[in-house]
Order: sequence, then C-alpha cells, then structure tokens
Amino acid sequence: MNLAQNTVLITGGASGIGLAFAIRFLQAGSQVIICGRRADKLQAAQQQYPQLHTRVCDVGLESEREALFKWVTQEFPEVNVLLNNAGIQRRVDFTQNDEPWRNHQAEIAINLEAPIHLSLLFTPHFSQLSRAYIINVTSGLAFVPMAKVAVYCATKAALHSFTLSLRYQLANTSVQVLEVIPPAVNTDLGGPGLHTFGAPLDEFADSIMQRLADGEEEIGYGTSEKSRLASGEELKEIFNRMNP
Repeated sequence: MNLAQNTVLITGGASGIGLAFAIRFLQAGSQVIICGRRADKLQAAQQQYPQLHTRVCDVGLESEREALFKWVTQEFPEVNVLLNNAGIQRRVDFTQNDEPWRNHQAEIAINLEAPIHLSLLFTPHFSQLSRAYIINVTSGLAFVPMAKVAVYCATKAALHSFTLSLRYQLANTSVQVLEVIPPAVNTDLGGPGLHTFGAPLDEFADSIMQRLADGEEEIGYGTSEKSRLASGEELKEIFNRMNP
C-alpha cells in the first residue's frame, strides 16, 4: 500500500490506535478525516494536528453512518481509504447481569455492524477509483477469545470472517481489503488503566504502517501475530492460559 497521496477516513480516530494511524498517514503525505462520538476529543486531536478533518459521528447508528458516507463523499470525493477502527470493549459476566439489551447491542453495532455497513456504502464509490482500500481493525482475541469480554471477542471474530469474504468478493476490483490484528495495546480501550500491560502504542503503530507499506494483507503484532498463525492445538493452549 502506498501510504502517501490518499484521502483516509478513520472511524474512532480521535484517540488510541485510530489517532496513531491518523498521525502516521498525515506524516506520509495523505489527507486524513477522523470521526468519533465525542466532539471534545476530536477538537483536542485537531488542536494538536490542525491538518486533520473531523466529524462527530456515532457509527453505532445506521442513520449516522449513512450521513457520514454522504458528507465524506460530497466534501472529499477523492476519499479512497476506509479504516474501520472504532470499537468498544465491555466486561460482561453472563452469570450475573441484568443490564438492558441495548447496552450489549451497542457493542455489537459499533464493532461489527458499523464496519460491514460502511464497507457496503463505500464499495461502489471505491470501485470507480484506480486504487482504494478497506482496512478492518480486528483483534488477536478474534482467534483466541478472552471469556470476560465475550461479546467483544465474538464481534472481532465475525469481523475477521467478514474481511476474508469481502477480500474474496473484491479480488477483481481496484479495492484492496486489508486486516490489522492488534494484540493488547496500551490504550484506554475498555477503560483507563486496563491495558497498561499492553504493547507500546507507537511501536505497534510504526510496525503496522511499515507492513502496510510492504504490501501485507493481514497484519498482527506480538501475541496477535502468534495467534493468527497458530495451529488449532496451539490456540487451545493459549486459550487455557488466558482463561484460567
């Protein structure tokens, strides 16, 4: 993938992995649009990096995804990269939980419905361009689930499966379908302080961007690289270690 001369839309781009990718695409010479649910975080990112374009959007809602697509393609008709990064991770004990379904449904909508729907919206537009990319951010937990974040793991496993199918469907078009598979990374995913043990954000992002530039289609890092390449027996062993 040529990291320069793109117009990149990144969902969940105001912080964490999304912002790290946004910065690196800017530095490589691409135009970057980030969207997210919180205007204050978007403003803070833009104050630090004035070249960024921002849009408040809750990708968990169908109407806002459609509005985002319409706005982006009107304001930035040259857009050629969709980076589906937005995600939430919730710890749910299914043996003791009386939360309303809407709380669980929001996690599914943001993590899975949104990238599928946005891919559906952008594919016809991208297919008219000489080069375009859909990049889905999944997780090492798509391969080896962690029981306490069961819904998150399920959405990421489903997104991995969807990415494989979409890549096959678009194989004869100008659209490349790529997958980034993070391990635990030191961000605020799931809440501040929960992933301080994770991979350093800058090291992770630098590695991923280099491998995107090298033309790889499915990219892990550290433990997630081991998981995506593991055998069935190895995955069972990793699962048992992760879920004592």
